[in-house]
Amino acid sequence: MRIPLQITGRDVELTEAIEESIRQKAKKLELFYDQIMRCKVVVEAPHRRRRKGVLYNVRIDIKVPDEELVVKKELNQDLYVAIRDAFDSARRQLQDYSNQRRGEVRYREEPPRARVSKLFPDKGYGFLTTSDGQEIYFHRNSVLGVKFDNLEIGTQVRYVADLGEKGLQATTVRVT
Repeated sequence: MRIPLQITGRDVELTEAIEESIRQKAKKLELFYDQIMRCKVVVEAPHRRRRKGVLYNVRIDIKVPDEELVVKKELNQDLYVAIRDAFDSARRQLQDYSNQRRGEVRYREEPPRARVSKLFPDKGYGFLTTSDGQEIYFHRNSVLGVKFDNLEIGTQVRYVADLGEKGLQATTVRVT
């Protein structure tokens, strides 16, 4: 880090052990992205509840080239857990930022499309037909977002299929 780590406690006294834990976790962040310019950690205990006790918030501001990453973890009863969770989120954000800078952006592939071709409402199943003519079995329990009874032949859907006992079977069916 070009600027030394800043640790601030608001409405909470930070022990040497807590500060050392924060320093170690901040140092580990540099393993995931070595061009961190500044890191500021704020730990606060704004809420005192009778039944739950003290709840802690942790905020981490990380300045990297062209951007500032902010992590906020709110309302955790255990200070060490709140700090751990905040630094885990910071690590993930730094990894994503680093991958983006290198051009390694991951794209999620969308589930394939099909249309409902056969329905057997009394038996609770049906079939989907893909664009290449393949038939896929689906059960009423695999339909998400709408009721099985509201499906009609010709309805466009997205599906996730797996190999079943008798061939492909849709494990998830969503109306598009």
